[in-house]
Amino acid sequence: MAVGLASLTTPLPASATPATEPGNARPTVTDCPADIADLATCYRGQDVNGAYYAIAVPHEWNGSLVMHAHGGPDLEPEGSDPERSVDDLERWTVMVEEGYAWAGSSYRRGGYGVRMAAEDTETLRQLYVDHFGQPRRNFVHGQSWGGNVAAKIAEIDAARERPAYDGALLTNGLVAGGSRGYDYRVDLRVVYQYYCGNHPRPTEPQYPLWMGLPENSTMTQDDLRARLDECTGYSSRPQERTAGQQQRLDDILAVTRIPERSLASHLNWATFTFRDIVHNRLDGRNPFGNRGVRYTGSHDDKALNAGVERFTADRSARRDLSYDSDLTGAVSMPVLSLHAIGDPTVFVEHESAYLASLEGAGTDEHLVQTFTTETEHSSLSDAEYANSIAALSTWVTTGRKPTPRAIAATCPSFDAVYGTGCHYRPDHRPADYHSRMYPRQGERDWPALTAEREEHWSHRPGVGIEP
Repeated sequence: MAVGLASLTTPLPASATPATEPGNARPTVTDCPADIADLATCYRGQDVNGAYYAIAVPHEWNGSLVMHAHGGPDLEPEGSDPERSVDDLERWTVMVEEGYAWAGSSYRRGGYGVRMAAEDTETLRQLYVDHFGQPRRNFVHGQSWGGNVAAKIAEIDAARERPAYDGALLTNGLVAGGSRGYDYRVDLRVVYQYYCGNHPRPTEPQYPLWMGLPENSTMTQDDLRARLDECTGYSSRPQERTAGQQQRLDDILAVTRIPERSLASHLNWATFTFRDIVHNRLDGRNPFGNRGVRYTGSHDDKALNAGVERFTADRSARRDLSYDSDLTGAVSMPVLSLHAIGDPTVFVEHESAYLASLEGAGTDEHLVQTFTTETEHSSLSDAEYANSIAALSTWVTTGRKPTPRAIAATCPSFDAVYGTGCHYRPDHRPADYHSRMYPRQGERDWPALTAEREEHWSHRPGVGIEP
């Protein structure tokens, strides 16, 4: 369903061959996903930094471009994944069906690096302009960890003399930033070990839990799941678990406040993503801490708090992770967020942290937050994606800030096309971030990274995470 802006910009003919610019590989025409095979021309390529990308240009282009920032971070392969951006295009063909050109980068490498991902997204936007011309409007969309990337892009763009983007759409975004956004996985890592004692086992070399795994560990995700099953009977039906397994599972879930269905995934991130952050990005330094946290909800909180492993973050590691991924709230463009209330991966309370960050920066007039009753993380209703990008585009075009209720009211017209449902809760307000995540001392105020501190750190060599 292309929205009626096609007359604003002359679309690139389907048969056109993009011009070649020095330093950028020529985009190669490729097959489009089935849903848009008759609606667009698709391209693949690799940019100057080695990042693979995918682009789709509708035959009836509405003049606007959506730059997509993907989630993750993916840990494999070590280099750029040639299929990641293609898979993302297939997942979000709704943007192209709505008449938007779409471009997504696979990033130059796997592993953590918010500013790297932001840079690769901007490189692709410039590549798009070089080969296809300047869009009338530029939007950035980020899902999950990509929401952190897109929010960072919005802040970087606000500091430019001539901003390039017109609006940002953040969906199920990890918008509390890196230095605080993973605290509940830190808590899971130590609470799990207290109850299970098999990660590592007493017979294996011991290491501090903040590193996730030793750098050269050969543990696989299947190995980790087997240990989780051994301790808690996680994959078994409740009646098949031993009493001990059920008690340990109940305690872990109650203390960490992580949904049972996503426990294995969170433990996976607290193992393998933490290893990437610590060993590959921070030279073995520890950015995480839980000193002073009082855990509650178990059958014996006193014993838990006396026995759980404690550690304090290395200040330089915490600084580098914060500079790379924390958000200052310094935005100047319209930002629209869409978040499932029942998101089991990036809890909806992240939105409270983001709102508090913009309030702290005095920029919350640029933010509208919407919420749905959905319970998934990786994808939401296509009707809601279409409705969200249309609402953001209208906001940018007219200058009139919408309300969550007004956005919910326009969704049924898109659902008539996509039939995937409209699940908005216009009156929902998520609880405070630290009502679900255990706060660390001195970390209740937002933003986690002030604009002044970011500016100071930006002039210090070696601060942050290398691309």
